[in-house]
Amino acid sequence: MASAFTSGKEIVLGYGAYEKKPGLLNKLIRYDTAHIAVQFLSYAISGIPYMGVGRNLAYLKALFYRHSGFISHYRIRSGDDDLFVNQAALGKNTRVMLSKESFTLSQPKNTFQRWINQKKRHLSTGTHYRLIHKALLGSYSVSMVLFWALLITLISMNVAWVSLFVILLLREVSRLVLFGKWFRKLDEKDLVFLLPVLELLVLIFNGVTALSNLFVKPPKWM
Repeated sequence: MASAFTSGKEIVLGYGAYEKKPGLLNKLIRYDTAHIAVQFLSYAISGIPYMGVGRNLAYLKALFYRHSGFISHYRIRSGDDDLFVNQAALGKNTRVMLSKESFTLSQPKNTFQRWINQKKRHLSTGTHYRLIHKALLGSYSVSMVLFWALLITLISMNVAWVSLFVILLLREVSRLVLFGKWFRKLDEKDLVFLLPVLELLVLIFNGVTALSNLFVKPPKWM
């Protein structure tokens, strides 16, 4: 991570993985983590950094003091590292580190309730992003919801199964190519062929969790 601080770079974003364990919960957590990483790392590579994870993140002390540290969001329950990157990161001062030697490995939550509490905090943090970042991320999430909604609508209209199969096949093959490449780079290759199922489960889970945040205050750090 330190080697990425070349001239003009003040922030380095890395991948914070979770330990591989048996069971559906572990696969969901690791898929969700890798999927989020694909988004924020690829955006950073494209010159639009918007977040980082505290499990694998580095920045210069001078940058930290220049932005008065975490003072602008100290009242927020969690996400200080995340929001600091959103505040201070620019395309020209941020670099991504994808060497496997730089990855960190953390213990995942071992119950669905603990993961739900964690996700509720993370989703609430995203509401404080810059407007452009919320628009970009929101359009991606909406596109996924619209795809599955359209597919269900076409099924209810008795559209030929061959046509539905071709649409789904083209979509999933393109995702397998794109995300498969990224997941192998992030050393999560065992999840590649489970992508369609894990995507749908996490999409439903995130939608329900986001809706619950509208009515119930996210829990404190656990």
